Amino acid sequence: MRTSKFHRGLAGLVLLASSAIATPAFAQEEESKPVTITGSVGLVSDYRFRGVSQSDEGVAVQGGFTINHESGFYAGTWASNLAGWGTFGGPNLELDIFAGYTKTFDSTTIDVGVTWYMYPNGADETDFFEGYAKLRGTAGPATLTAAVYYAPKQNALSNVSNTPFSRGQNEDNLYLAGDASFAIPDTPVSINAHIGYSEGNPGLGPNGTSVTPTGEYWDYSIGASVNVYGPLTLGVAYVDTDITPAESAYLQPNFSRVRGGGGQIADGTVVVSLTAAF
Repeated sequence: MRTSKFHRGLAGLVLLASSAIATPAFAQEEESKPVTITGSVGLVSDYRFRGVSQSDEGVAVQGGFTINHESGFYAGTWASNLAGWGTFGGPNLELDIFAGYTKTFDSTTIDVGVTWYMYPNGADETDFFEGYAKLRGTAGPATLTAAVYYAPKQNALSNVSNTPFSRGQNEDNLYLAGDASFAIPDTPVSINAHIGYSEGNPGLGPNGTSVTPTGEYWDYSIGASVNVYGPLTLGVAYVDTDITPAESAYLQPNFSRVRGGGGQIADGTVVVSLTAAF
C-alpha cells in the first residue's frame, strides 16, 4: 500500500539521495521540453510500507514511472509484488496510480496529490485512495521533507467486527512523516532518515485492507545510499516500528503468504535495495 511521485519508504529515500548526489549532464537540454518522463525500477530485500512488511520479509521487485508537465502537474503509476495478503487473492500485486501538482518557490517545493491503491483481480472492497501534501526544502547539504497523508472513510478501510481492534464501522487514516537526506560532500554517499506516525482504522477491512491495522503506531528508519554506477543506487537501512509481537501476530495471516510464512512482519530489520532511476 502506498504513495506518490517517487515513493515507498526506503526506495523513495534512495532516489531522493541519488538525485541530490548527481544531476545528469543532459538536464539542461530536457528543461525545454513541456513533458518529461521519469521513473525507476528496483529490487528490495523486503518491501516495507510504513514499517510493516508487505512481502512477508521476502524479496520484492518494484518499479514505476511519472509523466511530468512543465506546469507542475504530473501523473504516474507504481507497482510491487506482495506476499499474498491472505484473502486478497489475485496475482499478489499492488498497483498504485497517482496524480498531483508540484511547485517550487526559491528552495522550497510544495507537492499535493492523491494515490489510488489497487490490488488487481483480488477480492472486492480492497482498493482505496489517499491524499497527500508534502513540503520539501534544503538546509545546507541536507534535504528535508515533511508530509501529511490522509485516507478518508471508505469501504476498504471499514472494520470487521470480530477483530480485536474493531469498532465495526468505516474509519479514516492519518499518516505524518518526516524525512531527511544528507549528502556527504565530495562523495557519492548520502545518509537517510525517516520517522512516521500512523493513526486511524483499528483492525482489518472486509478483505484485509488496512493502512494502520493496529490503530496507532510509530515507524522509523535510518540508513545510507551510494551511487554505484550511472543511474544505479545501492541502499541499506534499518527499519523498525513500535508494533508489539502480539499485534504483529494478529496481522500475520493477512500480510503473509496464504500458506503461512515469515517471522514478525513489523519488527526491526535491515533492508537492502538496488535501484535504477531514469
